[in-house]
Amino acid sequence: MISIIAPVYNEEHVLHELHRRVAAVMDGVGEAWELILVNDGSRDRSAEIIAELHEADARVKGLSFARNFGFQEAVTAGLDHASGDAVVLTDADLQDPPEVIPEMIAKWREGYHVVYGVRASREGETWFKKVTAAAFYRLIHRITSVNIPLDTGDFRLMDRQVVDAICQMRERNRFLRGMVPWVGFKQIGVEYVRHARFAGDSKFGSVRQMLPFALNAVTSFSYLPLRLATYLGFAMAVITPLAMLSVVLIRLLTPSQALLGQATTLLAVLFLGGVQLICLGIIGEYLGRIYDEVKGRPLYIVEQRWGVQKSGERR
Repeated sequence: MISIIAPVYNEEHVLHELHRRVAAVMDGVGEAWELILVNDGSRDRSAEIIAELHEADARVKGLSFARNFGFQEAVTAGLDHASGDAVVLTDADLQDPPEVIPEMIAKWREGYHVVYGVRASREGETWFKKVTAAAFYRLIHRITSVNIPLDTGDFRLMDRQVVDAICQMRERNRFLRGMVPWVGFKQIGVEYVRHARFAGDSKFGSVRQMLPFALNAVTSFSYLPLRLATYLGFAMAVITPLAMLSVVLIRLLTPSQALLGQATTLLAVLFLGGVQLICLGIIGEYLGRIYDEVKGRPLYIVEQRWGVQKSGERR
């Protein structure tokens, strides 16, 4: 059994084509399969279309959240309810072509536990998105404590062992692209061309959406921001006595008018105040994540389900 999970958010114009292409590919593979569509609080007819697809094809199963919980939570819900020996994560917008799945399955049969898609090129995206995405992947690769492959998204195949390990990780601020390599196992990439959206507009492309995502990735798998705050504090501790000595020497060796007035003092106070606020902000980001974990709320709440049992749902 191969489970294919696709989070859905306002994708009413794509779902029928997604089902058609997935069915064509998987029927050609010759393995039993299921398509799990997770409706993440869509405001269009996505939920109704998922119900229609399930009625027409029992291999299509669905979940519908009580509200919009987010992409990572939608993927998690799919993993919680998937019954396949291998699970494929993909986007509903068909930017990740289902035609790559047979190649992933072939690598899985060779003994790999994770087969992730490597984006050889990205069609239909602005230069800004391409540049920032490339910079993001390289930054994360360098500063995180796990080996996150470059130019990879969430499009990947995972063995049941990997899925079970991921499902045990119930952290609230989730970054699955880091969680999957963190669990280990034998992993390999396959290159593919990421297509333009089949229909509709991108739900994840603005700076307002990308910055929190990047911040979550950094704080989930790296202590570097906290260490930078510590290093900055030590640097200020070293610079301050040197600066005081410099001021004394300047006052002794130059005319008395040197360094007079409030401008120098004001600039120093503003600079140190800015440094302190940045450090407090960094600490606050990590503290906020601890607060989220302590509350112990469920990752998502399911309002409707089609073809999946409640027993698969975890806290």
